[in-house]
Amino acid sequence: MDFFEAQARAKKRTSRLVVLFSLAVLGTIAAGYFGAIFLSGQLTQKSARTRDRYGYVQPARAPALWQPQLLAVVSLGTLAVIGLASLYKWSEFSAGGSAVAESVGGRRVDPHTTDLAERRLLNVVEEMALASGVPMPTVFVLDDEPAINAFAAGLTTADAVVAVTRGTLEKLTRDELQGVIGHEFSHILNGDMRLNLRLTSLIFGILVIGLAGRGILWSLRGARVNSSRDDKNSGGILVAIGAVGLGLLIIGYVGYFFGRLIQAAVSRQREFLADASAVQFTRNPTGLGGALKKIGGLALGSSLQTSKSAAIGHFFFAQSFRSNFGGLWATHPPLDERIRAIEPTFDGTFIEPPQIVDVGRESFVSARLAPAHTRPAFQPNDVLASIGTLTPALLAEAQELHAALPPRLLAAARAPTEAPILLYGLLIDNDDDSVQRRQLALIARRAGSEALQVFESLDSSLRDLSPEHKLPLVQLALPALKSLRPSALALFFETLDALVHADGRVSPFEFALQKLLLRNIALSRASTAPSIDQIHSFQAVAPEIATVLSVLAHASSGDTGAAFAAGAAQLPLLAGRLGPLEPVTDLVSLDTALDKLATASGPIKQRLLEAAAHVVLADGQVNVEEYELLRAIAATLDVPLPPLPR
Repeated sequence: MDFFEAQARAKKRTSRLVVLFSLAVLGTIAAGYFGAIFLSGQLTQKSARTRDRYGYVQPARAPALWQPQLLAVVSLGTLAVIGLASLYKWSEFSAGGSAVAESVGGRRVDPHTTDLAERRLLNVVEEMALASGVPMPTVFVLDDEPAINAFAAGLTTADAVVAVTRGTLEKLTRDELQGVIGHEFSHILNGDMRLNLRLTSLIFGILVIGLAGRGILWSLRGARVNSSRDDKNSGGILVAIGAVGLGLLIIGYVGYFFGRLIQAAVSRQREFLADASAVQFTRNPTGLGGALKKIGGLALGSSLQTSKSAAIGHFFFAQSFRSNFGGLWATHPPLDERIRAIEPTFDGTFIEPPQIVDVGRESFVSARLAPAHTRPAFQPNDVLASIGTLTPALLAEAQELHAALPPRLLAAARAPTEAPILLYGLLIDNDDDSVQRRQLALIARRAGSEALQVFESLDSSLRDLSPEHKLPLVQLALPALKSLRPSALALFFETLDALVHADGRVSPFEFALQKLLLRNIALSRASTAPSIDQIHSFQAVAPEIATVLSVLAHASSGDTGAAFAAGAAQLPLLAGRLGPLEPVTDLVSLDTALDKLATASGPIKQRLLEAAAHVVLADGQVNVEEYELLRAIAATLDVPLPPLPR
């Protein structure tokens, strides 16, 4: 799966959806317009009647079908209602995936949970995050849902969440759970999450018209009309109001019907792709297939108890509500079709799941995939191939990396109270005693003596920590940091910056750590997703590209000029316009350049990262410091890059 191609497909799907929903809105306007003509004709028919000279009543003239002023009023009113309602629903999702999970009763999993099933879930999600290079999603459990289901939601990878039902935890083996989580990570990497939120917002906008009509009719349920003349006049008004309400109800629900058809059709297509990607990630079709078979064998299946599941049904791993209209509203393909797509020999027999899988007896070693096969030398193309994807080799390496992390540090990364101190500890200078004393004094002054006590409990593990384990710990600490209050988060970043500059310089690792944290936390706290691509010309960002390649070339252990030339050769559109900058003494210029490049289009980001990979590997080898810098650059461009393969 090519990450950039997947993102381009997501944008094309969004464009098609805009066209389809525009047609649905136009249909709603047309229905409202003709309904308004009919209603106005009925209301004026009585007053417009005349009598001829013989006393016979002459019928009123039929209203004209073309009334530009009425069309303008109906169009503006319909667009205003749909637009405002859609924006309202979108604003509800501005908090990211957590808002979606909490809306259906999700509970955030305690990082220090003693529940073995929840611990297994955290381990699986952490391994997937490490293997794919995406920020660690926050994990939720839907405690009141005994069915087997799951979903991923968020505006970006930085605010993504993964949620599973209680039934998923209790009834699936680790292999089956890994298949389900792999399916959800496919939605994260394919850009489906933001598309799902757009779908929900647009459909809600159309639905509001029908809800308004239903509200009008509901308000008239107790109204009574007497036989007096005044009451008859008021009765006519009530009839008119009721007619308006009925019209809005019909028009709104007709538009909603076709909107749901579009939503369901788009969702069904994406589910097959996510299933195929999950099998590709895990190289274990029996895991995902087993989960689907257990859904078929469970009485509840994948149906959720909450009434809110229908609104976000296209988010889920499997059908979360009973589909109406003969399956036209089904957001997922039939189970047997999904299973046969990954297991062609499936005979139609489902599996009745156990009441609860005995997690304590399940062997994590046997459930894990086999170690990665020996690979050839790491090449620049390997960097591009690993972007935004999962492979069995990457997943196996991530599992080994996760298992090698010191348990004390892993526990600290998961705890909101300890994660900041862990990251402080990653910046402590163990080679210069004077710098270390200044750093420890900074921690004591800004975070308190309790922070020093926590640091002391982490110190021995931090000293023995391998360089390749540092950024993965930062990645796993993101959910804990996101849960901090804004004031605590501001103090954390101020302290972090002071620790970085305690020795008067910024190392590539320090830059990478700060950039990864600032970028991901900023995106997760933003009220909207990142701005739409603004720069589509390579020439417009040539100086910034030269800065990035120059910094990487100076960080290389080989010849700086040769390294820069290797990268520049990958950008033929800028031939003759790129030259190494002499010398780059700090990383401030890189920071400024990356902020501008973050608004560049996908093709520019893709070619830039290809050039950057050639710079890093120009001397035939790559060290941890170079690769960390490359990961920070990729993260700023919103491109997930996995850890350095061993």
